[in-house]
Amino acid sequence: MTVKTDLDALTPPHSALSVENPMKRDDPASVRDPQAGAPGEAPMVRFAGVTKRYGALTVLDELNLEIARNEKVAIIGPSGSGKSTLLRVLMTLDPLTGGMIEVDGEPLTHMHRNGVLVPASLKHLRRVRSKIGMVFQSFNLFPHMTALANTIEAPMQVLGLSRKEATERARDLLSLVGLEDKCNHYPSQLSGGQQQRVAIARALAMRPKVMLFDEVTSALDPELCGEVLNVIRRLGSEHNLTMLMVTHQMGFAREFADRVCFFSQGKIIEQGPPQQFFSAPQHERTQQFLRAVKEAV
Repeated sequence: MTVKTDLDALTPPHSALSVENPMKRDDPASVRDPQAGAPGEAPMVRFAGVTKRYGALTVLDELNLEIARNEKVAIIGPSGSGKSTLLRVLMTLDPLTGGMIEVDGEPLTHMHRNGVLVPASLKHLRRVRSKIGMVFQSFNLFPHMTALANTIEAPMQVLGLSRKEATERARDLLSLVGLEDKCNHYPSQLSGGQQQRVAIARALAMRPKVMLFDEVTSALDPELCGEVLNVIRRLGSEHNLTMLMVTHQMGFAREFADRVCFFSQGKIIEQGPPQQFFSAPQHERTQQFLRAVKEAV
């Protein structure tokens, strides 16, 4: 197929041993949950040569990463390493500088037109992006709407659900996150942990296949943090969701994730199953980071 694009790189780097190219068969860092997708099945999410620059600053540097269906991946690393940017470009909140992203076996950032791959139209972006839900650190709830109204708005406006259908779905989801008695409360009447759980219910109301969590507990005190993490644990165990979580909660990453990816300077420096990653990190930069986290506790 002819590929027509002005982007920098639609293929992985040439080095088969690059840790940044994690899914090569001969790369020992290529790890995924054996229960997360059948062998040979297309990944749920694929980043191919993804680059993001802000002026002269490169935030993501020709990144290659595949996430299997139903896999739970924790993304950790120092501030400014590109973790949140990875989620933002997947959610199409920030445009790519180079490379391509695929979701559920089809291009997200590009589309096929007359046998040629071209930058995606807004219609295409919206359709493929509807498979993704995202929960932000800052909740982003509408302050003038109740928890129920926040949760039904997008399904009615975007999916075309009737108010009755959207309300039934929203009540079920608010019950799932333990807020069935808070449906008529406004954000100002809810704790930070409760607001974040409403935000999770709102994202789930769109029936996504992929859920993104961007440091969702960093603004919460330890008790409220536990409330939100318990909801995420339940989602991971009871629902068929592919999950990417940027987090500073090392204990939760170790317990919850199928794979941990350590980011530094826009690249994946090291990755692996949590037990291996935290017990015997191989890269000097990973070791340095984990020591600093341990000393800060």
